[in-house]
Amino acid sequence: MAEIKEGYIPFRGYRTYYRIVGVCQEGKLPLLALHGGPGCAHDYLESLDAIADKYGRQVIYYDQCGCGKSRIPEGNADFYSYESYMDELDTVREALGLKKVHLLGQSWGGMLEMMYVTKRPYGWIASMTVASSPASAAIWVKEANRLRSYLPEDMQKALIQADKDGDYSRPEVVKASAEYYRRHVCKLDPYPDFVSRSFDQMGEDYFVMQGASEFVITGKMKDYDVTEGLPHVKLPTLVTSGQLDEATPLIAKQVTDLIPGARWELLEGGTHLCHVEYPELFNSIVEKFLEAHE
Repeated sequence: MAEIKEGYIPFRGYRTYYRIVGVCQEGKLPLLALHGGPGCAHDYLESLDAIADKYGRQVIYYDQCGCGKSRIPEGNADFYSYESYMDELDTVREALGLKKVHLLGQSWGGMLEMMYVTKRPYGWIASMTVASSPASAAIWVKEANRLRSYLPEDMQKALIQADKDGDYSRPEVVKASAEYYRRHVCKLDPYPDFVSRSFDQMGEDYFVMQGASEFVITGKMKDYDVTEGLPHVKLPTLVTSGQLDEATPLIAKQVTDLIPGARWELLEGGTHLCHVEYPELFNSIVEKFLEAHE
Protein backbone atom coordinates (compact mmCIF):
# COMPACT_ATOMS: atom_id res chain seq x y z
CA MET A 1 0.00 0.00 0.00
CA ALA A 2 1.22 3.48 -0.87
CA GLU A 3 2.12 5.86 1.92
CA ILE A 4 -0.61 8.32 2.93
CA LYS A 5 0.00 11.84 4.22
CA GLU A 6 -2.74 14.05 5.63
CA GLY A 7 -2.94 17.62 6.81
CA TYR A 8 -4.73 20.95 6.76
CA ILE A 9 -4.24 24.18 4.82
CA PRO A 10 -5.54 27.54 6.13
CA PHE A 11 -8.24 29.03 3.90
CA ARG A 12 -10.34 32.13 4.58
CA GLY A 13 -10.30 31.65 8.34
CA TYR A 14 -11.02 27.93 8.14
CA ARG A 15 -9.04 24.80 7.23
CA THR A 16 -9.00 22.68 4.07
CA TYR A 17 -8.16 19.03 4.66
CA TYR A 18 -5.89 17.25 2.17
CA ARG A 19 -4.84 13.65 1.63
CA ILE A 20 -1.79 12.61 -0.43
CA VAL A 21 -1.36 9.01 -1.56
CA GLY A 22 1.99 7.63 -2.73
CA VAL A 23 4.85 9.29 -4.58
CA CYS A 24 5.53 9.82 -8.25
CA GLN A 25 7.94 7.63 -10.13
CA GLU A 26 10.48 9.52 -12.21
CA GLY A 27 8.86 11.29 -15.15
CA LYS A 28 5.34 11.19 -13.74
CA LEU A 29 3.25 14.12 -12.55
CA PRO A 30 0.80 14.02 -9.62
CA LEU A 31 -2.93 13.64 -10.15
CA LEU A 32 -5.03 16.19 -8.23
CA ALA A 33 -8.64 15.07 -7.81
CA LEU A 34 -11.63 17.37 -7.30
CA HIS A 35 -14.69 15.83 -5.68
CA GLY A 36 -18.31 16.43 -6.49
CA GLY A 37 -21.40 17.59 -4.70
CA PRO A 38 -20.61 20.33 -3.99
CA GLY A 39 -20.30 18.96 -0.48
CA CYS A 40 -19.77 15.26 -1.09
CA ALA A 41 -16.23 15.05 0.41
CA HIS A 42 -13.36 13.29 -1.35
CA ASP A 43 -13.88 9.78 0.07
CA TYR A 44 -15.91 8.35 -2.81
CA LEU A 45 -12.98 9.03 -5.14
CA GLU A 46 -10.60 6.85 -3.14
CA SER A 47 -10.79 4.08 -5.75
CA LEU A 48 -8.21 6.31 -7.46
CA ASP A 49 -5.75 5.29 -4.71
CA ALA A 50 -5.02 2.28 -6.91
CA ILE A 51 -3.38 4.60 -9.45
CA ALA A 52 -0.71 5.30 -6.84
CA ASP A 53 -0.39 1.64 -5.88
CA LYS A 54 -0.37 0.16 -9.39
CA TYR A 55 1.11 2.88 -11.57
CA GLY A 56 3.41 4.79 -9.24
CA ARG A 57 1.63 8.12 -9.60
CA GLN A 58 0.90 10.32 -6.60
CA VAL A 59 -2.81 11.04 -6.10
CA ILE A 60 -3.89 14.10 -4.12
CA TYR A 61 -7.35 14.87 -2.73
CA TYR A 62 -8.86 17.60 -0.60
CA ASP A 63 -12.24 18.19 1.01
CA GLN A 64 -13.66 21.47 -0.21
CA CYS A 65 -14.53 23.79 2.68
CA GLY A 66 -17.96 22.99 4.06
CA CYS A 67 -17.86 19.19 3.97
CA GLY A 68 -15.93 16.13 5.10
CA LYS A 69 -12.96 17.05 7.27
CA SER A 70 -13.13 20.68 6.11
CA ARG A 71 -16.34 21.50 7.97
CA ILE A 72 -17.23 25.07 8.73
CA PRO A 73 -20.13 26.38 10.87
CA GLU A 74 -23.52 26.19 9.19
CA GLY A 75 -25.33 29.34 8.20
CA ASN A 76 -22.44 30.61 6.04
CA ALA A 77 -24.24 30.71 2.69
CA ASP A 78 -22.28 33.82 1.65
CA PHE A 79 -19.03 31.83 1.94
CA TYR A 80 -19.91 29.61 -1.00
CA SER A 81 -19.35 30.95 -4.49
CA TYR A 82 -17.59 29.98 -7.71
CA GLU A 83 -14.77 32.38 -6.79
CA SER A 84 -14.37 30.77 -3.37
CA TYR A 85 -14.02 27.28 -4.84
CA MET A 86 -11.50 28.48 -7.43
CA ASP A 87 -9.55 30.39 -4.78
CA GLU A 88 -9.46 27.26 -2.62
CA LEU A 89 -8.06 25.22 -5.52
CA ASP A 90 -5.32 27.82 -6.01
CA THR A 91 -4.61 27.85 -2.27
CA VAL A 92 -4.24 24.07 -2.14
CA ARG A 93 -1.90 23.81 -5.12
CA GLU A 94 0.26 26.68 -3.86
CA ALA A 95 0.43 25.32 -0.31
CA LEU A 96 1.41 21.85 -1.55
CA GLY A 97 3.92 23.22 -4.06
CA LEU A 98 2.17 21.68 -7.05
CA LYS A 99 3.96 23.34 -9.95
CA LYS A 100 2.57 20.97 -12.62
CA VAL A 101 -0.19 18.39 -12.17
CA HIS A 102 -2.85 16.45 -14.00
CA LEU A 103 -6.32 17.51 -12.87
CA LEU A 104 -9.34 15.20 -12.56
CA GLY A 105 -12.77 16.46 -11.57
CA GLN A 106 -15.79 14.24 -11.01
CA SER A 107 -19.35 15.62 -11.29
CA TRP A 108 -19.26 19.06 -9.63
CA GLY A 109 -15.46 18.65 -9.49
CA GLY A 110 -15.41 18.56 -13.28
CA MET A 111 -17.66 21.61 -13.40
CA LEU A 112 -15.23 23.40 -11.11
CA GLU A 113 -12.21 22.53 -13.23
CA MET A 114 -13.99 23.55 -16.44
CA MET A 115 -14.95 26.88 -14.89
CA TYR A 116 -11.39 27.34 -13.65
CA VAL A 117 -9.77 26.84 -17.05
CA THR A 118 -12.26 29.24 -18.67
CA LYS A 119 -11.65 31.94 -16.04
CA ARG A 120 -8.05 31.68 -14.81
CA PRO A 121 -4.54 30.87 -16.09
CA TYR A 122 -4.05 27.12 -16.25
CA GLY A 123 -0.40 26.71 -17.22
CA TRP A 124 0.10 24.55 -14.13
CA ILE A 125 -2.29 21.92 -15.49
CA ALA A 126 -0.75 19.26 -17.76
CA SER A 127 -4.07 17.64 -18.66
CA MET A 128 -7.69 17.65 -17.58
CA THR A 129 -10.04 14.71 -17.00
CA VAL A 130 -13.73 15.63 -16.86
CA ALA A 131 -15.58 12.72 -15.25
CA SER A 132 -19.38 12.78 -15.57
CA SER A 133 -19.78 16.56 -15.56
CA PRO A 134 -22.06 18.94 -17.49
CA ALA A 135 -21.05 22.16 -19.24
CA SER A 136 -24.24 23.86 -18.08
CA ALA A 137 -26.81 23.50 -15.32
CA ALA A 138 -29.57 23.78 -17.91
CA ILE A 139 -28.64 20.60 -19.78
CA TRP A 140 -28.18 18.77 -16.47
CA VAL A 141 -31.72 19.59 -15.32
CA LYS A 142 -33.20 18.82 -18.73
CA GLU A 143 -31.58 15.38 -18.83
CA ALA A 144 -32.42 14.62 -15.19
CA ASN A 145 -36.08 15.28 -15.89
CA ARG A 146 -35.91 13.08 -18.99
CA LEU A 147 -34.41 10.23 -16.96
CA ARG A 148 -37.07 10.72 -14.28
CA SER A 149 -39.75 10.25 -16.93
CA TYR A 150 -38.68 6.61 -17.31
CA LEU A 151 -39.46 5.82 -13.66
CA PRO A 152 -42.81 4.23 -12.77
CA GLU A 153 -45.55 6.85 -12.85
CA ASP A 154 -46.14 6.80 -9.09
CA MET A 155 -42.44 7.51 -8.49
CA GLN A 156 -42.47 10.35 -10.98
CA LYS A 157 -45.44 11.92 -9.23
CA ALA A 158 -43.81 11.56 -5.81
CA LEU A 159 -40.63 13.31 -6.93
CA ILE A 160 -42.51 16.09 -8.72
CA GLN A 161 -44.69 16.70 -5.65
CA ALA A 162 -41.60 16.85 -3.41
CA ASP A 163 -40.10 19.52 -5.63
CA LYS A 164 -43.31 21.50 -5.28
CA ASP A 165 -43.79 21.29 -1.50
CA GLY A 166 -40.21 20.69 -0.35
CA ASP A 167 -41.00 17.56 1.65
CA TYR A 168 -38.41 14.98 0.62
CA SER A 169 -38.88 12.83 3.73
CA ARG A 170 -42.09 11.07 2.70
CA PRO A 171 -41.56 7.30 2.25
CA GLU A 172 -42.71 7.36 -1.37
CA VAL A 173 -40.22 10.14 -2.16
CA VAL A 174 -37.38 8.33 -0.43
CA LYS A 175 -38.25 5.18 -2.37
CA ALA A 176 -38.40 7.00 -5.71
CA SER A 177 -35.12 8.80 -5.04
CA ALA A 178 -33.45 5.51 -4.15
CA GLU A 179 -34.62 3.97 -7.42
CA TYR A 180 -33.30 6.94 -9.42
CA TYR A 181 -29.96 6.66 -7.63
CA ARG A 182 -29.84 2.90 -8.28
CA ARG A 183 -30.42 3.43 -11.98
CA HIS A 184 -28.24 6.47 -12.60
CA VAL A 185 -25.92 7.31 -9.65
CA CYS A 186 -24.50 4.04 -8.30
CA LYS A 187 -25.79 0.54 -9.02
CA LEU A 188 -23.72 -1.19 -6.32
CA ASP A 189 -25.70 -2.57 -3.38
CA PRO A 190 -24.56 -2.02 -0.74
CA TYR A 191 -22.35 0.98 -1.45
CA PRO A 192 -18.67 0.47 -0.70
CA ASP A 193 -17.71 1.99 2.65
CA PHE A 194 -15.71 4.83 1.08
CA VAL A 195 -18.75 5.85 -0.97
CA SER A 196 -21.10 5.73 2.02
CA ARG A 197 -18.70 7.93 3.97
CA SER A 198 -19.03 10.66 1.35
CA PHE A 199 -22.82 10.66 1.46
CA ASP A 200 -22.73 10.62 5.27
CA GLN A 201 -20.48 13.70 5.30
CA MET A 202 -22.56 15.80 2.90
CA GLY A 203 -22.19 19.44 3.83
CA GLU A 204 -24.45 22.47 3.80
CA ASP A 205 -22.68 23.61 0.64
CA TYR A 206 -24.69 21.10 -1.41
CA PHE A 207 -27.97 22.74 -0.45
CA VAL A 208 -26.58 26.26 -0.90
CA MET A 209 -25.14 25.56 -4.33
CA GLN A 210 -27.46 22.85 -5.74
CA GLY A 211 -30.60 22.72 -3.64
CA ALA A 212 -32.54 19.76 -2.32
CA SER A 213 -33.31 18.05 -5.63
CA GLU A 214 -31.64 16.49 -8.64
CA PHE A 215 -34.41 17.82 -10.86
CA VAL A 216 -34.66 21.50 -9.97
CA ILE A 217 -31.56 23.56 -9.16
CA THR A 218 -32.60 26.22 -6.68
CA GLY A 219 -29.12 27.11 -5.40
CA LYS A 220 -26.30 29.29 -6.69
CA MET A 221 -25.35 26.78 -9.39
CA LYS A 222 -28.53 27.39 -11.38
CA ASP A 223 -26.68 29.84 -13.64
CA TYR A 224 -23.66 27.59 -14.24
CA ASP A 225 -22.68 27.66 -17.92
CA VAL A 226 -19.19 27.39 -19.43
CA THR A 227 -20.24 26.54 -22.97
CA GLU A 228 -18.93 29.81 -24.42
CA GLY A 229 -15.52 29.48 -22.77
CA LEU A 230 -14.70 25.84 -23.44
CA PRO A 231 -13.92 26.23 -27.18
CA HIS A 232 -11.01 28.50 -26.20
CA VAL A 233 -9.42 25.93 -23.84
CA LYS A 234 -6.16 24.51 -25.19
CA LEU A 235 -5.52 21.60 -22.85
CA PRO A 236 -5.39 17.83 -23.38
CA THR A 237 -8.78 16.68 -22.15
CA LEU A 238 -10.29 13.28 -21.40
CA VAL A 239 -14.05 13.05 -20.87
CA THR A 240 -15.42 9.97 -19.08
CA SER A 241 -18.96 8.92 -18.28
CA GLY A 242 -21.16 5.88 -17.77
CA GLN A 243 -23.71 4.54 -20.22
CA LEU A 244 -26.46 4.86 -17.58
CA ASP A 245 -24.98 7.97 -15.96
CA GLU A 246 -27.15 10.88 -14.87
CA ALA A 247 -24.46 12.79 -16.73
CA THR A 248 -25.95 11.28 -19.85
CA PRO A 249 -24.15 10.60 -23.15
CA LEU A 250 -25.70 13.84 -24.47
CA ILE A 251 -24.07 15.75 -21.59
CA ALA A 252 -20.69 14.09 -22.10
CA LYS A 253 -20.82 14.59 -25.86
CA GLN A 254 -21.50 18.30 -25.46
CA VAL A 255 -18.38 18.70 -23.29
CA THR A 256 -16.33 16.64 -25.75
CA ASP A 257 -17.53 18.63 -28.73
CA LEU A 258 -16.87 21.98 -27.06
CA ILE A 259 -13.25 21.36 -26.00
CA PRO A 260 -10.87 21.22 -29.00
CA GLY A 261 -9.25 17.80 -29.32
CA ALA A 262 -11.05 16.27 -26.34
CA ARG A 263 -11.63 12.51 -26.36
CA TRP A 264 -14.47 10.64 -24.69
CA GLU A 265 -14.53 7.23 -23.02
CA LEU A 266 -18.00 5.79 -22.34
CA LEU A 267 -18.06 2.97 -19.78
CA GLU A 268 -20.66 0.43 -20.79
CA GLY A 269 -23.14 -0.32 -18.00
CA GLY A 270 -21.73 2.42 -15.77
CA THR A 271 -23.63 5.04 -13.82
CA HIS A 272 -22.52 8.35 -12.32
CA LEU A 273 -20.02 6.52 -10.12
CA CYS A 274 -18.63 4.34 -12.90
CA HIS A 275 -15.15 4.95 -11.49
CA VAL A 276 -16.31 2.96 -8.43
CA GLU A 277 -18.24 0.30 -10.37
CA TYR A 278 -15.38 -0.41 -12.78
CA PRO A 279 -12.29 0.83 -10.93
CA GLU A 280 -9.61 -1.15 -12.79
CA LEU A 281 -10.99 -0.17 -16.20
CA PHE A 282 -11.50 3.47 -15.22
CA ASN A 283 -8.05 3.80 -13.66
CA SER A 284 -6.34 2.19 -16.64
CA ILE A 285 -8.12 4.55 -19.05
CA VAL A 286 -7.09 7.56 -16.98
CA GLU A 287 -3.50 6.41 -16.47
CA LYS A 288 -2.99 5.73 -20.18
CA PHE A 289 -4.23 9.23 -20.96
CA LEU A 290 -2.00 10.82 -18.31
CA GLU A 291 1.09 8.98 -19.56
CA ALA A 292 0.47 10.42 -23.02
CA HIS A 293 0.46 13.98 -21.65
CA GLU A 294 3.24 14.21 -19.05
